[in-house]
Amino acid sequence: MLYIVIGFLWLSICLYLLFGGADFGAGIVELLTFNKKDKREIRQIMDSTMGPVWEANHMWLIIFIVIMFVGFPQMYSLMSTYNHIPLILMLLGVIARGTSYTFRHYDVINDNWEKLYSQIFIYASFLTPLFLGIVAGSAVSGSINTHPNNFLEGYVYSWLTPFNISVGIFTSACCAYLAAIYAIKDVANESATQIVLIRKAKQMMLFVILSAILVFGVGMYSKLPIINWIYNSPIGTVSVLLSILCMCLVYFSLVKNKFNFIRFLAASQIGLFLIAGTEGHYPYLIYLKDGSSMSLLKDHGGDAAIYYLGWALIWGSCLILPFLIYLIIAFSKKKATVAH
Repeated sequence: MLYIVIGFLWLSICLYLLFGGADFGAGIVELLTFNKKDKREIRQIMDSTMGPVWEANHMWLIIFIVIMFVGFPQMYSLMSTYNHIPLILMLLGVIARGTSYTFRHYDVINDNWEKLYSQIFIYASFLTPLFLGIVAGSAVSGSINTHPNNFLEGYVYSWLTPFNISVGIFTSACCAYLAAIYAIKDVANESATQIVLIRKAKQMMLFVILSAILVFGVGMYSKLPIINWIYNSPIGTVSVLLSILCMCLVYFSLVKNKFNFIRFLAASQIGLFLIAGTEGHYPYLIYLKDGSSMSLLKDHGGDAAIYYLGWALIWGSCLILPFLIYLIIAFSKKKATVAH
């Protein structure tokens, strides 16, 4: 049952990145669009694309937190203690962007308040996945100091490092990339809006590539075994190669205006990135500054807790997933009708 719980743990963060991440990416794409006409086009399509389906994907983050709290309480306690600052900022970002989007979307007057809501939305959209990536980076980089001499060493420098920030930037880049790709099929073929989205998708792809290079560069400069993390196992190596192949196919699809499988390819690319980045650490989830580590196979909760948590996840997925799939299909058909 422990392996089932671990599988759901990985799946929850993967789905949150693939679906909830695209929600954040909508604001990031708008933030990184500087032409006023293009910004209006991007805002209109993102407003029509965002909806109950994307907002519902915050449940994957909730599931991840519940699994950590119930199944791996020691890890949950450690991360929530030494990373409480970025975690609080991330949660504030989730709240700020959701409320500001609602106020801006339904505000009937185009005034200074509406502009303020837009600024909150786009900057919170960038900062929220940034802090999510920073927390993830701190878990694997060995920067968490559990024996600090002062507040800064324990609760600031445990997460505020160049490598962790680079992972945060890469996470935000992935979110923006997914949002741009996902939105392409929601607009009419060969329309002006689609042309703008294709251009933005190419730019966000470049953003992903540059931020990935940044992660590798900063990791090597920080003397982290980042190459070994990914290329030490056949699974990691194959995942990276397949991810690069998916990215090439996405670019080919953008050039040729062939969008039938572009969402699947983009999601596969990011999912394979995640496999490559996590498989090399398994079963260790957290590395500490003193050289110790915490393992999913050893540092878990009691057997009874794992047993009942596993069954709760199995039965819960049987109840939730069919309705979520139905919701996605229903809104996809609605958007397809509007687009055409």
